[in-house]
Amino acid sequence: MTSIPLTPIDHIFTGVGSYPIEFVFAYGDTIDPDRLLASLQEATRHFVPVRSRLAAVSEDTYALQESDEGVHFEVSDSSAIVADPDARYSFLDPVNSVPGEPLTRIKLSQTPEGSVLGVSMSHAVGDGFSYFYFLSSWARLFHGGEVIEPFNGRELLIPESRARANDVTPADVLSDSGIFWDERRRAIARDRIHWDRFHLSREEQSELLAEAQPDADARLSFNDVISAHLWRTYIARWDGNEGEETTYVSCPVDFRRIIRGFPRTYFGNAVGLATRSLERRALRAAPLGRLASIIRSAVASVDETYMRNALGTLEAMRLQEGLTVLEENHVIHPRSGILITNLSRLPVQEIEFDAGPPIAFDILTPAVRGAVVLPADDGVDIRVCYPLEKD
Repeated sequence: MTSIPLTPIDHIFTGVGSYPIEFVFAYGDTIDPDRLLASLQEATRHFVPVRSRLAAVSEDTYALQESDEGVHFEVSDSSAIVADPDARYSFLDPVNSVPGEPLTRIKLSQTPEGSVLGVSMSHAVGDGFSYFYFLSSWARLFHGGEVIEPFNGRELLIPESRARANDVTPADVLSDSGIFWDERRRAIARDRIHWDRFHLSREEQSELLAEAQPDADARLSFNDVISAHLWRTYIARWDGNEGEETTYVSCPVDFRRIIRGFPRTYFGNAVGLATRSLERRALRAAPLGRLASIIRSAVASVDETYMRNALGTLEAMRLQEGLTVLEENHVIHPRSGILITNLSRLPVQEIEFDAGPPIAFDILTPAVRGAVVLPADDGVDIRVCYPLEKD
């Protein structure tokens, strides 16, 4: 069976609270479960990491091990209504990114309104691009088409071990990779998180851009100003009572097009974090254009040099501390930060089986303090996940 060592980035997404990628897709008709399973089995022959389990190959390294039990598929009947946000978790079978467990869990629910497909995939298997690359390919195979073969190897992102003059510190990890080495992550209690769901029209985006541009030092994009707006709005709403004066914003950056010669079909985690901080008082006082410029500069700084250095630091940290340190790594500051992911170009309409394209979809990744920008008619839909107030 195939064994694929994890990269330093992949390792971050293992253990408790490791941000599985989870979506549900609703269809207006019924999907044939037998055809769906047959095409899934064919798809996972191309995308080997999807049907894998996590295994410790040493005291400081995990690998993905191919397994017939690495992907779990189930079919169930449900009376739940996908339009009810509180019912959407019932359409998921969440993964647990720990050794021995399937790293992909797929649930097909047959409802009176049609089928609902829930796909939970460990983030150690791949990033958002990889997740939808797999789903789109699966749908093509369902219809008898061909797929563009993924690059499943991870060796391109595993750095050579090098001696360091000093131990790696949390400050090194933050400055070099944008990741927070902090308190141990906790299991996510889904009944203790809340989702804000709202639409931002093109007109509203244009208004934000018009407000921000005069105070910016470069031409801004919609993504810059949306991210700045979310940073300012939600940090002010969430924080202030935990003694944290510094706030953080983090934005994932896909580096498939940044590293020279890197395969565009890479199936795995090809993301770096652009992270910046600002004191709470300064965040409140800053004009939107200033905040958007900070975010734009942070994203632009994620180049090949940055990523190679990030990989080296994360590798050194894990080799120094062992696998237990991974549950102390956060892509979102756990008390005073927000992570903003732009997924506004998702190929959702390609996730089509024999019930037509999805008539609705939603992200359910339990990333507390995480915001996601999703595609929508006349603009974008925003999802923001945050903890309910403590009892």
